Amino acid sequence: MRAKLCLAGALVLVATACAVGQDPTKVEPKHYKLDFENDRVQVVSVHYGPHERSVMHEHPGGVVVSLTEAHLRFTDENGKTREVYSKAGEVRWYPPFKHMVENLGDTTYDGVYVGVKGKVTNVSKGPGGSTPAVDEETKKMVAEYLLAAAKP
Repeated sequence: MRAKLCLAGALVLVATACAVGQDPTKVEPKHYKLDFENDRVQVVSVHYGPHERSVMHEHPGGVVVSLTEAHLRFTDENGKTREVYSKAGEVRWYPPFKHMVENLGDTTYDGVYVGVKGKVTNVSKGPGGSTPAVDEETKKMVAEYLLAAAKP
């Protein structure tokens, strides 16, 4: 009986760690730092040294602003990889996803991830394209943050 209770307790701890362990600011504090959070957005500073890699984590759908050039490899939870090149100042939308990151470059990568909390719906923008539907208040907050982050 005692062994069954210990096993059940261990399973609960592992499940809890897995559920909590997906937030990059908690499982990857070396690479992700929470800058701001409210009920609508989470703003996270991203920092990878040359050739550093992360563990599996996930982000809500959001916008990434690259502050430096980057050559990154994303590996999703199914093992599928995708290499991404970005330039300083480039902005990209990413849907919610679970992944690992590896900086393939010889230089440090810095960026800002603005994750949108809650349900994000896509509105057709033409063949093969979509743009997230976000309310005006959130658009304004994101724009103000990005302008402030871009200032030296």
